Amino acid sequence: MKTGIALALAALALAVPRFIEAADTGPVAVPRFSSPPARSAPQPVNAEARYNEGRAFAQQKAWAKAEESYREALKLRAAFPEAWNGLGYALRHQNKYNDSVWAYEEALRLRPDYPEALEYLGEAYVQMGKLAEAQAVLDRLRPLDPKEAEELAKAIAAANKR
Repeated sequence: MKTGIALALAALALAVPRFIEAADTGPVAVPRFSSPPARSAPQPVNAEARYNEGRAFAQQKAWAKAEESYREALKLRAAFPEAWNGLGYALRHQNKYNDSVWAYEEALRLRPDYPEALEYLGEAYVQMGKLAEAQAVLDRLRPLDPKEAEELAKAIAAANKR
């Protein structure tokens, strides 16, 4: 059955151009149909792709684009602590400290012991001049990740010298 249909379609495909050529005798030409231009398949849009895009923009220090990508990731998956942390990072680098603190806190709500988010939250507090809050974050961070804690301790110490 399938072979018969395939043969009929092949015969039709051969006959149509001849029919069009035969009809093409008047003052108006009958258009010949060509295949549409090849298009690349659309890339799937998912939270991870938008998050990775945000990271790439952050590495380029394109903070507004990174912010936009992280926000798009969060529209697709709100419970994404890494994207909240990335959003906080992009906002902090745009001097949007209150918004950045909110984003870090959301990351920490989703993952309470997230060392990178804690360190970045502490950095935001340092940049805001809230050294007591930064110290409280450092105390929370020390048992989780000594390396991240050391980074925050340096930032607090530098701020105290000013």
